[in-house]
Amino acid sequence: MDNTILPVIETALLKVAHDKGFATARDRLEVMSPQCGFGELGTCCRICYMGPCRIDPFGNGPKTGVCGLTPDAMVARNLLRDTVGGTASHVGHARHVLLTLRDALNGKAPYQVKGVSKALALARTFGVPTEGRDVNDICRDLVNIALEDFGRQDELPNNWLSKRAPAAEQALWSDLGLMYSNPHNEIETAMHATSMGNDADPVSLMLRVLKMSLIDGWTGLTLCVDLQDILFGVPEIAVTEAAVGVLEENSVNLAAHGHNPVLSEKILEWAEKLEGEALAAGAERINVVGVCCTGNELSMRHGVKLAAHNSQTELILATGAVDAMVVDIQCIWPQLAQVAKCFDTAFITTDAMVRIPDARHIPFEPHHADESARQIVQAAIDAFRRRRGKPVDIPQHKSTAVAGLSVEAIIDLLSKLDAEDPLKPVLDNVANGNIFGFVGVVGCSSIKFRDNAMTEEMVKHLLRQNVLVLTTGCTAHICAQDGLMTSEATYRYCGDGLKAVLEVLGKAAGLDGPLPPVWHMGACVDNSRIVDLMVALAERLGVKVGQLPAVGSAPELVQEKAVSIGGSFLALGVSCHIAPAPRILGGPMVTKLLTEDLQELTGAVVRVELEPKGAADWMVAHIAEKRAALGI
Repeated sequence: MDNTILPVIETALLKVAHDKGFATARDRLEVMSPQCGFGELGTCCRICYMGPCRIDPFGNGPKTGVCGLTPDAMVARNLLRDTVGGTASHVGHARHVLLTLRDALNGKAPYQVKGVSKALALARTFGVPTEGRDVNDICRDLVNIALEDFGRQDELPNNWLSKRAPAAEQALWSDLGLMYSNPHNEIETAMHATSMGNDADPVSLMLRVLKMSLIDGWTGLTLCVDLQDILFGVPEIAVTEAAVGVLEENSVNLAAHGHNPVLSEKILEWAEKLEGEALAAGAERINVVGVCCTGNELSMRHGVKLAAHNSQTELILATGAVDAMVVDIQCIWPQLAQVAKCFDTAFITTDAMVRIPDARHIPFEPHHADESARQIVQAAIDAFRRRRGKPVDIPQHKSTAVAGLSVEAIIDLLSKLDAEDPLKPVLDNVANGNIFGFVGVVGCSSIKFRDNAMTEEMVKHLLRQNVLVLTTGCTAHICAQDGLMTSEATYRYCGDGLKAVLEVLGKAAGLDGPLPPVWHMGACVDNSRIVDLMVALAERLGVKVGQLPAVGSAPELVQEKAVSIGGSFLALGVSCHIAPAPRILGGPMVTKLLTEDLQELTGAVVRVELEPKGAADWMVAHIAEKRAALGI
């Protein structure tokens, strides 16, 4: 493999891994290639035991499954199951945060409400009285409103959807039969509909995909983020660092990996409390670093440094410098436990549904969060004692990054330019073309697309054409590592119009230079922040979200969650670029529906582009069409 075309950090990490003689995900992918063509096309079905069935969409092979299922029904059914997987992941995360907040308010979990302003804002949205009331009482009312959604059987519209989603879009969703009530019931119905002998109509199945995506968007993402902001505070603009170089040879390096800040907030708290233990062990300090979306959560609220995105997780262990990696849920590769064994790293699982052979399991439940977090941090200190004095290999690559751009932080910044109408400076610059449009770059990092630096190169092409980039998830890590969240990136990559806007914003923010051109808005659940910002801009303009000059992009699709997030964008009328192609190409009608006909339903389409420049060029052209329709 020619690593010279890889991003420099991947090149350095892969050299460390290969010098130490262990196989990486790249090696495993190479052995597995070429991968199954039927699977890539979506024309493989293993729902029932008359199969597995493989439909040949091109040659002379079978044209239906044994039961008679058509290729379009097969790919639609598979896509719906992918979407259910993504939605269930986010809804489960949201429910866990909801129950943690409930227990904290009732004195059963050691957490306190830190986001008072968010609680009061949500109280206004939901009509909860606030005058003369304690914030905990207000939060109890909000918790009960959310709990009602998970228990209701009356088929009335979901509270969080009906109160937090834009009204104009809700009217369309109602007409299409997409409004939902209890998210758990809908997940059950979707799994039932896709079991053997049920829904075989591709159009019906694809409408279910959109409905499931709405559940992800408003219960999985929006509810989750709202409640996390209440518990842990609303993120504020902060400066951090990113890439493997944030590891420190002489410190206890504790990597927090996963998605749920209910765990990582306690890890950070106990790292501070046990600093003396680390010093006694000979360490300079405890260095908590973030991996995957847990890193994003911690950087947004505390400025914690970002060590690795998902496809780098096994590689940072190869440095020998990670004393402990603690994980909770989602995107946890089983291979990590095996790599950790090679370097005497404490690899610690914490959730009952994430059990991995050869990992140490320390159960973490909110009601005994302090004791579990203490054990985890102590395990990292003990591992440092064993590592102390041994050689490590930390590639010295890292970049400064500005994080913490919640919608509230953005509005606060814009208020310094126009206190009466904070969004006006942005909209004025959209109208005059200084900001040509917006792209939400979201989702995963994939070893299939690291060879051509897909995400960062695509982003650079967008910036040159004055497109402001909003990012979350592992794509945020990629951009941070490549220096795209710095003032220098504004000077180096942006067109003149966008550069001028960011210079003004940087001055308002008190930075030494312009605001970075890529805005770190959080973890994968924080895609709701991108949506909230777009909704605010659309409402200020008096248009639908889908009319804005905005596009979504998942340039390195891996996780089912990225599928359901993308579907939520499509339901809002926001077109999406993705790479690689979704597993639908074996169904010509479904392919046409997503790439053309969906335009007539929601105003959005899907576009597959596998090269950075092609992807950026399509998005810019699409944004130009949106601008023309708005008369700007």
